[in-house]
Order: sequence, then structure tokens, then C-alpha cells
Amino acid sequence: MTGRAPDIVAAAAARGLRVAAAESLTAGMLAAELATVPGASAVLQGGVVAYQNSVKAQVLGVPEDLLRKAGSVDPAVAEQMAGGVRKVLNADIGISTTGVAGPEPHDGKPVGTVFIGIATASAVRAEGFRFEGDRAAIRRQACTAALELLALELLSGEPAQESQG
Repeated sequence: MTGRAPDIVAAAAARGLRVAAAESLTAGMLAAELATVPGASAVLQGGVVAYQNSVKAQVLGVPEDLLRKAGSVDPAVAEQMAGGVRKVLNADIGISTTGVAGPEPHDGKPVGTVFIGIATASAVRAEGFRFEGDRAAIRRQACTAALELLALELLSGEPAQESQG
């Protein structure tokens, strides 16, 4: 899918950092892509497929009132998911995906709307994207974008803060 997974695993391993994924739209694709790299077990803590809002709330700690007001496809939800998976799986970096793969709009958001969250000990942020194509294409693009953001985080030279555990 992308050439970034080996870079992510190598950079995280070199820094002694652990990564966890919270995936809605990508439903495990992101963690699976990282797991294809030899040595991934040194850095990949795990993942949570949080396709339903109840899982986002009950497992990842996304506030239910946020989900009711904003819907599941929202930058604040992506941030909460990333922070939640980081905490729940005792990781240094949490990455999340939420969006609309189609074929119909969801929560008032058009098909192709995607938010990717990233959480470290020092910051939490989300980035928005608008992808085109069918469900499979949008999901692949979201996974690739999440891997790119994770790689940029790890290769930026900024301290992601060492292990919280």
C-alpha cells in the first residue's frame, strides 16, 4: 500500500516508542499495514476498530455528547480517538481515522470526508482530507494519509515524549 510503514517501524523502534491505532473508516487497515513490516512487534501496541459510536465512547473515551452534537466524522472526534487509544493501549503515539467512505453521506458530511487524529504526550491534533473514488479507494487513501502523518511525526525530530508506561 505504501512505502511509509517500514520507515515508521524503524523510526519508532530507534526511539523506543510504541504506536497504537484507533480505526473507524479504515477498520484495521492501518494496524495491518504496520504489522506487515518485520520488527513491528517492537513498536505496534495494537489497535481498536471503533466502527460504532458506542465503541468510540465506551472503549476510547470519546464523549457521548460530542458524538451526538458533531457526529462521528469530526476533527474533535479524531483527536479524542487518538488520545483514547494512546491511553487505553499504553502507547506513546496514538493515530486515528474517521470518515465517510460512502456510498452515502454520513452525519451530514459528504463522501470522501476524512479526519485523522494523532496524539503524543505533548500534543493532540487532527487533519482533514477530502478523498475521491469508491469505498475501497477512499479507505486506501485514508490509510496512506494516516501512515504519512505518523511518519512525519516520527521523522520530524520533535520529541514524541518517551514511553508513558
